[in-house]
Amino acid sequence: MYEMSAKTYEVRTYGCQMNVHDSERLSGLLEDAGYVRAPEGADGDADVVVFNTCAVRENADNRLYGNLGRLAPMKSKRPGMQIAVGGCLAQKDRDTIVKKAPWVDVVFGTHNIGKLPVLLERARVQEEAQVEIAESLEAFPSTLPTRRESAYAAWVSISVGCNNTCTFCIVPALRGKEKDRRTGDILAEIEALVGEGVSEITLLGQNVNAYGSDIGDREAFSKLLRACGKIEGLERVRFTSPHPRDFTDDVIAAMAETPNVMPQLHMPLQSGSDPVLKAMRRSYRQDRYLGIIEKVRAAIPHAAITTDIIVGFPGETEEDFEQTLHVVREARFAQAFTFQYSKRPGTPAATMENQIPKKVVQARYERLVALQEEISWEENKKQVGRTLELMVAEGEGRKDGATHRLSGRAPDNRLVHFTKPDTEVRPGDVVTVEITYAAPHHLLAEGAVLDVRRTRAGDAWEKRNTTETAKPAGVMLGLPAVGVPAPLPAPAGGCSAH
Repeated sequence: MYEMSAKTYEVRTYGCQMNVHDSERLSGLLEDAGYVRAPEGADGDADVVVFNTCAVRENADNRLYGNLGRLAPMKSKRPGMQIAVGGCLAQKDRDTIVKKAPWVDVVFGTHNIGKLPVLLERARVQEEAQVEIAESLEAFPSTLPTRRESAYAAWVSISVGCNNTCTFCIVPALRGKEKDRRTGDILAEIEALVGEGVSEITLLGQNVNAYGSDIGDREAFSKLLRACGKIEGLERVRFTSPHPRDFTDDVIAAMAETPNVMPQLHMPLQSGSDPVLKAMRRSYRQDRYLGIIEKVRAAIPHAAITTDIIVGFPGETEEDFEQTLHVVREARFAQAFTFQYSKRPGTPAATMENQIPKKVVQARYERLVALQEEISWEENKKQVGRTLELMVAEGEGRKDGATHRLSGRAPDNRLVHFTKPDTEVRPGDVVTVEITYAAPHHLLAEGAVLDVRRTRAGDAWEKRNTTETAKPAGVMLGLPAVGVPAPLPAPAGGCSAH
């Protein structure tokens, strides 16, 4: 039981799934050190505020310094308040942060998140800012204490860093070369999570299917997927994000033949044009990409395939853009995460000639979004009449309360809103429904739920919910704000957008 006087913390996360995973560890480290999470909506009203930053956006630093500026007067009125900045922007800017915002107490990098509590204490004792940026990884994020956002789903880091040199991406410079985690350690963590009630895991890596390159086994990733299939109680396995270069036939076979590996694939395209892919330093071409999609569909007919696309990369012609539209029509993605190219300071693409005028990029972007919206809707309509098992999610549907619906994720990760059954259903439980209606970004199951299966994952959610609501007033951690960690990609060029 926490004391009423326990210090509170707030972690603000920007960027990709790697940052989300890191933030769960930062929360766990702080709770291990005796802090408790500030109430939902604290908005800086906490004893420790941590910014876990992203460096892939052109204005990432402006956003950070704006937020830090808003906290300065709050800090002056709150004795003992501390502010820490970590993540990719901290790794990149280092001492600059303290120069621009001298009220910051701690700056730490992507490789040493485990040092945060020590650095906070050192800053308090020495009464001066602590800047500590490790140049190489000190501990895999997954080996640190955690305060997971979800009781029934979890991220599991299998590698960090990236060996690619895409010209639009600064992440390899900030996260370092790929470093693989031992397979035995990964499986031990998954088994421990399942023991706690987790029933879905998402394997996480900057280039997840390159797993094995560091340990000298080209088939290590497919073997890992198959090993996940043997873990009793693990119902759903996902992974993000793979790179087409490393997407080999053994991975497709492992996906198709391992029942708990979900029929869902996020495969970043970035561009359909061979000249643009070459300028991006992407190691595949259009034919190779479409060939992978064709093989996946042959092996896993119901797979939902999603992607990332950058519009307006330097030098992109109208013909290049038409090639991207061609791939979108051929691949028929369930969803595409589309981004207008913007300069990332420190990347080769930022200084390339033939930067595309904003007006042209905007017009192309709108054409791509309209095409993809049409395809997403057509693909979703094919789901009508299907009977699907959904894992009940928490906080997915904005209108669920008003419509008396609940939300869940289908095996292929499509979002489904369904009629609330008479029997109690908890996040993590599994329901069987029939799809009756399709919209471009979600499905509806308007009839009665066909079956409800209570699960150990639902028990874990209920246990956490009961424990947290029983905490004394003033130090409530609040309910988890996020349901299943949906494997959505980062903004193109980010940690997971490969």
